[in-house]
Amino acid sequence: MHKLRLVMVGNGMAGVRTLEELLKLAPDLYDITVFGAEPHPNYNRIMLSPVLAGEQSFEDIILNDLDWYRDNGVTLHAGKRVVEIDRRRCRVIADDGTVASYDRLLLATGSSPFILPVPGNRLAGVIGYRDIADTELMVSTASSKRHAVVIGGGLLGLEAANGLKQRGMDVTVVHIGKGLLDRQLDATAAAMLQSSLESRGIRFQLSEVTQELVDGGQGQVVAVRLESGLLLPADLVVMAAGVRPRTELAEHAGLACDRGILVSDTLQTYDPKIYAIGECANHRGIAYGLVAPLYEQARVCANHLAMLGYGRYLGSVTATKLKVTGIDLFSAGDFKGSDDSEIITLSDPPLGIYKKLVIRDHALVGACLYGETQDSPWYVQLIRSGQNIDSIRNGLMFGQAACPVEEVTGSIQPTRHIGEAA
Repeated sequence: MHKLRLVMVGNGMAGVRTLEELLKLAPDLYDITVFGAEPHPNYNRIMLSPVLAGEQSFEDIILNDLDWYRDNGVTLHAGKRVVEIDRRRCRVIADDGTVASYDRLLLATGSSPFILPVPGNRLAGVIGYRDIADTELMVSTASSKRHAVVIGGGLLGLEAANGLKQRGMDVTVVHIGKGLLDRQLDATAAAMLQSSLESRGIRFQLSEVTQELVDGGQGQVVAVRLESGLLLPADLVVMAAGVRPRTELAEHAGLACDRGILVSDTLQTYDPKIYAIGECANHRGIAYGLVAPLYEQARVCANHLAMLGYGRYLGSVTATKLKVTGIDLFSAGDFKGSDDSEIITLSDPPLGIYKKLVIRDHALVGACLYGETQDSPWYVQLIRSGQNIDSIRNGLMFGQAACPVEEVTGSIQPTRHIGEAA
């Protein structure tokens, strides 16, 4: 039987998970070709932080080794970046001239670190935090340099700061917001996190804006100047102030883009032969950056590539889980609440525990947990189901074990949590 040709641009977690799902559904339908800009097989990007901290090696975080590609008949072009999509001829062209024709094309190009548009942002020692090359540069710098500044107090920024501190560097985090993880935590949990990280030796400059990265005279960064006038010594500057979907390839090919490649509920672009998935895709106005939504997209995309045609992706309830040096954090849904919400809190500062649940219209709609997160999978399922929680209201704060099983409708299974920027 003549096989169709599937080409995938991008070799990250979302794209390869799509291939895994597709191979389960229709193992003989496609000849599959993959282009990856990095010279590596697929690896777990969210585990770069333990590699940076020295807790794991790169080999430990590989998800699909070269044998997997070979055993599944997947042609991998590692270290080759696709520079053109020729939609008229249905083919892609890589930077080394390699050409691959397709019947279906899957774009899984991910995202790029946002580099602040300030003077000095191209100096040596200024990097993003996105891939194994960035991680290796941070490790090598930490072995010979002392001062690091991380710009951004989000998930990646704090993980980078923690890893560099464990490598022996003096680390300062500069964050424009009033509190850390301001998109994932409320003010109380953010303050607890900051206090805990400060006790580990990480310094913070909050509500600060970076004005300039200072050149020491040899094209190497030596300091960060803030708008307040403060000057921070810096041998290494890590930009962790957000990401931008990689859409340039799609835009040049004439595909509709708006803060991501626009896709339908079937993950198809405006060209029905071309799909997009992961951080590069904009579904209903959202470009997801956590692993769970991307894996949910992968199942739907694989379903359509397999020509089964009955799956739809309707969006995801996002959940964030972070573990830095023994600090457990979790948030999901509308954890900040609003005027029409009921908010329940439990606070035990001596034990380092804080819990906040948000209820609206007899349903759990959000949760923020600090220090004790073992019930987070259950809370996510309750938020996703939208079920009435009146019968378990009194025990809700104390977790699933405090709520009689027969009073919880539906089958609630633990889910994998992420946090984990992809």
